[in-house]
Amino acid sequence: MTRYLVRRFGQALAVVFLVSILTFLLLHLLPGGAARAELGFRSSPSAIKAFNIANGYNRPFFSQYWLYIDHLFHGNFGYSYKLNEPVSTLLSMDLPKSAYLSGLALFFTVIIAIPLGIYQAVRRNKPDDYVVTGLSFIGYSMPTFWLGLLLIAFFSVYLKWLPPSAPQSATVGGAFTDPKAMVLPVLTLTIVGVASFSRYMRSSAIESLAQDYIRTAKAKGVTQRGILFGHMLRNAILPIVTLLGLSIPALLSGNLITESVFNYPGVGLLFWTAAQSRDYPTLLALTLVVAIFTVLGNFMADISYGIIDRRVRVS
Repeated sequence: MTRYLVRRFGQALAVVFLVSILTFLLLHLLPGGAARAELGFRSSPSAIKAFNIANGYNRPFFSQYWLYIDHLFHGNFGYSYKLNEPVSTLLSMDLPKSAYLSGLALFFTVIIAIPLGIYQAVRRNKPDDYVVTGLSFIGYSMPTFWLGLLLIAFFSVYLKWLPPSAPQSATVGGAFTDPKAMVLPVLTLTIVGVASFSRYMRSSAIESLAQDYIRTAKAKGVTQRGILFGHMLRNAILPIVTLLGLSIPALLSGNLITESVFNYPGVGLLFWTAAQSRDYPTLLALTLVVAIFTVLGNFMADISYGIIDRRVRVS
């Protein structure tokens, strides 16, 4: 198990290193360079020179990259001249709010999708399986922004049960104090997530139920509950582990479309606002953060694979 973890950790570090090089190169490929991108194309040569000296852009290329890495290790992701704040400050304010939104949605997705996928596998090709499959396809194919707008139109405009926008608090604590405003954003993400997770769970459960060890358990008189949750679930849940690992970037970096539709002040909305205002330091910092969380999610999925399935460790 130790060799397996060391190998996976080394691969994760290599990917993060390559991503850091890519984001560093993107910083130098900005139109007119980083100085003109931040100060504007009408900035004077003296202002550009002062900016380059202050930020180390007058140094050799490798020295600039080392300075860039040193800043990252010290939590310095750059400065947003559009918002007049360090990017690290913006991330510290918005990351917890995005994690709260996505974490709630992921929690409800898992506790609904896993039993639903198992139920569909047991009721395979029955009328109720066809109904749930049809609803899953509708939820999976529906654009997130369209689903959010439909929920707003029905629950906020027509029924007037829920507010149309998410909590506008500057801190995650404010979101805790307004649970009704969190219902529609969480419901939007949960519907989309359940539609995807349940399909994977159904397919994996059907495959596992056809294995020899399941037939052996039935022949020994094991109850259906024992077969499903004592024998089948551990093997069938492996695709869900992968999906959970890939959900970590969304969990910690925000859901751009959903946050934009409901005006939720998280990282997704921050990215959308930065893209509209050409706030390049914020965009590149968020790109790097999402990439790191993606690598982290895959690494955690690999660890979970090794814990759940001994064959992965042996191979």
